Amino acid sequence: MLQGEQIAGPQRQLATFEIARLGIGYVPEDMGVFTQLTVRQNLEVAAFRSGSLAKVEPQRLEWLLSVFPFLKSAWNSAAGTLSGGQRQMLSIARAILEPKDLLIIDEPSKGLAPVMVRSMIDALQALKATSVTILIVEQNMAVARAIGDHAVVLEDGRVNYRGFMTDLAKDAALQR
Repeated sequence: MLQGEQIAGPQRQLATFEIARLGIGYVPEDMGVFTQLTVRQNLEVAAFRSGSLAKVEPQRLEWLLSVFPFLKSAWNSAAGTLSGGQRQMLSIARAILEPKDLLIIDEPSKGLAPVMVRSMIDALQALKATSVTILIVEQNMAVARAIGDHAVVLEDGRVNYRGFMTDLAKDAALQR
């Protein structure tokens, strides 16, 4: 992906597959998994750059399964039978199956049980260590603080804060 390259707007509108080819992954708030497909089939769909799941770099798939260990046990289960947290993690796994430069995640902790939130934070911290840039939209301050380095606080469409997460974490009034 080229820094400063416009991907959407009045002058240019790339198709979703073109945006994905630029190394951008997106995890929507609604998780975006195919509930009738198995976990394996959901990952197969995500392996479009490689051509198939079998052609994904073996170390990458091994790493992914270590970050999301439940994927192995649910490999042949329909995604619709997974819990909300497991679906969220499958959605993230789909987005990062192939290396990405930027991962955009919308409300990853929304509606998740606390134990699943902790697992998701651990997974995102492991992903962050791979040097992918993560842009996360999150209302849960504990989640944002655990993952974020920089923060932008919006209220009614206006920027109320832009700076380091550590500074925001110290300012209880701004957090409210």
